[in-house]
Amino acid sequence: MAIGNPGPVIPERYRRALGDDDPVEAMAEAPDRLRKLIRGLTERQLARRPAPGKWSIKEIIGHLADGEVVLGARYRFIAAHERPKIASYDQDAFVERLGTMGAKASELLDDFMWARAANLGLLLRLPPESWQRVGVHEERGEESIETLVTMYAGHDRIHLQQIETIRVGLFPPRRKAAARKAPARRKASAGKPAARRKAARR
Repeated sequence: MAIGNPGPVIPERYRRALGDDDPVEAMAEAPDRLRKLIRGLTERQLARRPAPGKWSIKEIIGHLADGEVVLGARYRFIAAHERPKIASYDQDAFVERLGTMGAKASELLDDFMWARAANLGLLLRLPPESWQRVGVHEERGEESIETLVTMYAGHDRIHLQQIETIRVGLFPPRRKAAARKAPARRKASAGKPAARRKAARR
């Protein structure tokens, strides 16, 4: 995702990324999938941007963690209030000004995991009719809890794919060199019985 002007969010893009998968199950799996994707990478690698103006893996993780906190607040406002106004936020300013690069990637991932767990707990205890309650986003208009869940499950998928692309592009797995067998050394003839040495010279 480019830094600067990311443009409007398109919910259909996220629905396509999710496909036919259950959004709640996809949300529950996302932190573990993310942990596996970054396994073995150093902090320096995680902080490396793939190109000028593009987020690093660490910045993407920070974005997911911050976004999950914002998303949790939206769920709660919509579930409890009548058609609340939902403010947008500048995701680039969040990544730049909320100390993302001053934290370890593992800490940001833990933040994402715990915020996601709290939000899934809320979704599971809400009565079914609450999923159809709506808030009014200042840019996108009416959005129900069900819409948000589907959209952000797809949002996870897009960023997981983005991280995988960065990892493969910048840090491809090293191929193990074929083990080279040293040629077997011939045993020295020293130590052979004298008769055998003489026989060998005939």
